[in-house]
Amino acid sequence: MNISPPFGYREIVPLNRTKKVRLLAPGEVPEFARTLNSIPISYTEFALVAREYPIVFTRSQADDSFAPVAVLGMAAGENLYNIGGSWVPEVYVPAYARRFPFCMARVTLDKVEQKNRLICIEKAYQDDEAGEALFDAQGQPLEKWTQIEKLLTEYETDLERSRAMCGILADYGLLEPFSMQAKLKEGGGAWHLTGMHRVAEGKIEGLNASQLKNLVKKGIFGRVYAHLLSLDNFARLLDRRVARR
Repeated sequence: MNISPPFGYREIVPLNRTKKVRLLAPGEVPEFARTLNSIPISYTEFALVAREYPIVFTRSQADDSFAPVAVLGMAAGENLYNIGGSWVPEVYVPAYARRFPFCMARVTLDKVEQKNRLICIEKAYQDDEAGEALFDAQGQPLEKWTQIEKLLTEYETDLERSRAMCGILADYGLLEPFSMQAKLKEGGGAWHLTGMHRVAEGKIEGLNASQLKNLVKKGIFGRVYAHLLSLDNFARLLDRRVARR
């Protein structure tokens, strides 16, 4: 059996109900996210994320697919929302980080990828000394695990909706590459962000009636404009960078 870990995870194993788990403290930034300048987001998160972060689309070289991400920093290895291992107070924390150390992973059995995903955990977070139990002695879930499992299953379904949305935007030819440049005064440095894509608003006018109807019916239009409005948050991101200096 081969289990493929998601981005940011090192070694994952199937969840063992008999082992205790070291959970993240409220507001704690997972170790892998402390030096990320972007993090994946899902379909229902657009409105919440757009209040604070710029939302852009990244392109995978592996399968030429697109995915939405929240931009966290102006340079590689920089998360401007990480302060000493904690998220900036009163800022929405993307679910990709909140679900850690758990995930739902794709499993390949005898070289065949299984349809259902398996609930897994970062191996290093299985800790019978510093961790806490999520199941009772009979293997029945405790309240805390019920909440975690709900987050995991809902998030996984939401990711599928994100993939479908990005597939439609790509098929309609609405995604275009762009870059951002910023320069601080008085020799404070310059930044050039590349590898990003955005919705080309002008191309929406060229869609036919059926395509426009599909965007409205699937709720994609709302996400598109949340994304476009969120691009103004690059200015907010730069302000955070200046404040750090």
